[in-house]
Amino acid sequence: MEYFKLKYALPLTLVSTLLLPGLVKAQEGKPAGGGLSQEEIAKSNNPLAELNQISFHDYITMHQRGTTEVSNTMNLRGVMVAGRQIIRATIPFTTTPASNKMGYNSGLGDIQIFDAIRFTKNGAATDLGVGPMLVIPTGSNDFLGSGKWQAGGAFVAMHHITGGHVAGALVTYQHSFAGQTDRNDVSVLAFQPVLTFNIAAGLYARSAGATWTFDFENERTLIPFGLGVGKVFKANRAMVNVFVEPQLTVYSEGAGQPAYQVFFGMNLQWAKKGK
Repeated sequence: MEYFKLKYALPLTLVSTLLLPGLVKAQEGKPAGGGLSQEEIAKSNNPLAELNQISFHDYITMHQRGTTEVSNTMNLRGVMVAGRQIIRATIPFTTTPASNKMGYNSGLGDIQIFDAIRFTKNGAATDLGVGPMLVIPTGSNDFLGSGKWQAGGAFVAMHHITGGHVAGALVTYQHSFAGQTDRNDVSVLAFQPVLTFNIAAGLYARSAGATWTFDFENERTLIPFGLGVGKVFKANRAMVNVFVEPQLTVYSEGAGQPAYQVFFGMNLQWAKKGK
C-alpha cells in the first residue's frame, strides 16, 4: 500500500505543485492569458473544436467504497481532426487492488475509439457531433479489461457562452458483440457534463471531468460531481491546457466504486493545417 502511494500519488503531486507553476512562469512577460482570446480559451475546452490534441489524464481514487485501497488510471488520449471528423482514441493504464486483497493489478485496459462527425458550421453558437464508437479488448488481464469487443456511438453537444465560457455534454453508449464467451456482456451508458467558466488571464473554473456511468449488465451506477480549476496558455504554436479537478461521488451502486478522486490533466493542442 505504501509502495503504491509513493509510486503514483507522490509523483503526480510533484507534477501538480512543481510542473504547473513552472509552465505558468514560462509565460511571464507575455500578454494576459498567454496571448489567448476568449474564443481560443473556449475552443481549448471544447471537445468538438478543430484542434489536434495529445492528452495525459490521470484519475487518482483516494478511497473506494467497501475498501481503503487506492487506485489509479492514466489515460493517454489522442485527437485527430479530419475534415468534419473528430477522431478520439483513449489508451488507459490502470493500477487497481487485486480481488484477493493481495497486491495490485497493473497494466493496459481496453482501448476506446470514437469518431464524432461535426455537422454544425464553424462559428455556430452550439456545436453538435455524433458518430460510431469501438472498444478493443486489449486489457492485460481479466481485472483490467472486459474481454469483449464493443460497439456503440457518441453524441457531443457544446454551447459557447459569451465571455469564453462553455457548457455541454458528451454521451456514449457501448455494447459487446464478440469476445470471450465466459465473460459478462457489456452494456454501458456514460454521460459527461462539461461546464467551464473563464475567469481571467487564461485561468478558468471547471466541472468537466466527472463521468456518470450506468453499467446495465452488472447493475452498477456511478454519479460523481467535480469542481476544479485550469489554466490555458500558448507554448510556441501550441496551446497548453492544464487542470486539476477533485471529484466527490454523490450516488453509487455496486461494490468498489470511488467515494472521491482527483483528476489531473494536461492537453497539448494545435490547429489542423490551414487553420
